[in-house]
Amino acid sequence: MPLSPPVLDRLRTLFPGDALLTAPADCAPYGRDDSKREALPDAVVLPTTHAQVLDLVRLCREHRLPLFARGRGTGTTGAAVPLGGGLVVGFERMNKILAIDADNRVAVVEPGVLNGDLQAAVAAHGFFWPPDPASAATCTVGGNIACNAGGPRAVKHGATRDNVLAVRAVAGSGEDFRFGKATSKAATGYDLARLMVGSEGTLALVTEATLKLVPLASARATLRATYVDIETAAAAVARIMAQPVTPCALEFMDDEALRLARLHGGEAIPVAGALLLIEVDGEADALPAAAEALAHAARGAGLIDLAIASDPRDVEAIWAARKALSPSLRSIAPKKINEDVVVPVSRLPALVAGLKAISARHGIPIVNFGHAGNGNVHVNLLYHPDDPAQAAQAPACLSAVFDLVLSLDGTLSGEHGIGLAKRPFMRRALDPVAIELMRRIKTQFDPDGILNPGKLLPD
Repeated sequence: MPLSPPVLDRLRTLFPGDALLTAPADCAPYGRDDSKREALPDAVVLPTTHAQVLDLVRLCREHRLPLFARGRGTGTTGAAVPLGGGLVVGFERMNKILAIDADNRVAVVEPGVLNGDLQAAVAAHGFFWPPDPASAATCTVGGNIACNAGGPRAVKHGATRDNVLAVRAVAGSGEDFRFGKATSKAATGYDLARLMVGSEGTLALVTEATLKLVPLASARATLRATYVDIETAAAAVARIMAQPVTPCALEFMDDEALRLARLHGGEAIPVAGALLLIEVDGEADALPAAAEALAHAARGAGLIDLAIASDPRDVEAIWAARKALSPSLRSIAPKKINEDVVVPVSRLPALVAGLKAISARHGIPIVNFGHAGNGNVHVNLLYHPDDPAQAAQAPACLSAVFDLVLSLDGTLSGEHGIGLAKRPFMRRALDPVAIELMRRIKTQFDPDGILNPGKLLPD
């Protein structure tokens, strides 16, 4: 329903000029994300200060207005889509890097800072922030916090939750708080900062974050291993992660993903049943022994070729092709269901075998790639929505994928979150008591349910 004149007047006072959008054409881009779901918000506000966010939440609570936080809309689960109207708060103008503290290895940022901009800024000081999703050039730190973003480097350094030390935020109750310190250790009560990570804007709006930085390694080696099929590659991943040397990245692509990658990366991408891209970093004098340990673990049944990618251009081409995979999948079929499931690394062989069986049973191609070192597989179901048989099979195929993952002691998402897409499956994934405790936490932070309603928690 349209916003009332008194509410609009107060919004105009809080957000003068072009900081308030009400025309449908202006609001429409803020009503969608990369899930391709969309809904038109009643208005969009673009704050620049914590005080504005605080006043906004209090206004929305007073009038029971739904409030949806948004970064740059790169999410794939519909978590930022404003179902039922309400207000979208876009954080794109809160984009300042407030401090880079090299002595304490932290950066303090606003939520609208782009991941790629942060990486460039801290690299000048000899650091990086571990979360590095494929969308780093366009996704925001606030969005990374909302869905616990990861990326290739999470295998060694952890995802967002492991690299946020403190937050400033406004709860749905209209109360603002700070929690955490710029220290690597803390044992002072419940960890509210970590609780914010992965909460998808359902508990509070983060307006500032203190991030843990990691020194850039002085040297890096990249190994490329190809296998006859995805099953033997998955077995190699389990061997690699069972030995002492932890790679800084361990990515894999199946045969169809490799075919698409060749279209982007050219001859640098080999023809094979599956590929592992293995990177190790550290001091230059210790690197050869570490690389050999990883190479030894990678050798085994099904190996076609194992080589160190010595030409930096080849390494760059492989990584560029890997990051271009997700959008290129639409060249196979116009409709893509992209799920980022996770299983224990030792269960990867069983997962990939099960996915092949599910694909054959339902007649829907499934392309797999992702962060093998974490057991985090991007499972892409591809179908033609104008094909009645495939369209009818897609929901059952997706359900079977999740049942397989859960049977292997896995979970629904590693870095994309739940949003709308996976919400119907939450009762399969979590204990009923755990879900009820999550509801109670939600009520404590957001007693009137105004923050991102209809997301994450099941009905």
